[in-house]
Amino acid sequence: MSRSCRMADPAAMRGLFPWLAPASMRMASMLLFLRFGVVGLLNTAFGYAVFAALVLAGLWPGPALAVATIAGVAFNFQTSRRLVFRSRGRGERFVAVYVGVFVLNWAALRTLNWVGFGDLVSQAMLVLPLAAISFLAQRVFVFGSEPVAK
Repeated sequence: MSRSCRMADPAAMRGLFPWLAPASMRMASMLLFLRFGVVGLLNTAFGYAVFAALVLAGLWPGPALAVATIAGVAFNFQTSRRLVFRSRGRGERFVAVYVGVFVLNWAALRTLNWVGFGDLVSQAMLVLPLAAISFLAQRVFVFGSEPVAK
């Protein structure tokens, strides 16, 4: 039988569609998403701290933002890898997801502005949907199911 004719792996389908999973698996997914949110707050604090330290040290905001973003992505990959997904992950895919979510965020922000919403309201409306998209993309494409070596 050709590969394209095979049924999808039920475990993989439950990973993509959590409502198909038993209650215990749904709870595990919710806890995973909660860890993702807490680690997201930690990563935000880290990125802001790097940015603030560089600006207070006299660096211009543009270069400080660039350095803070690079440091934040590296820190975020490590914390997501170790604390959220507990998987080795793929750094290049993590960066690709970050870029993809950024582009989606920018396009949605511009669209909401065009419809008449202000920047702050638009971004507030986008935070949770983009976090969910980022979570799913990282879970499926970056971290998969390979555990971290201890």
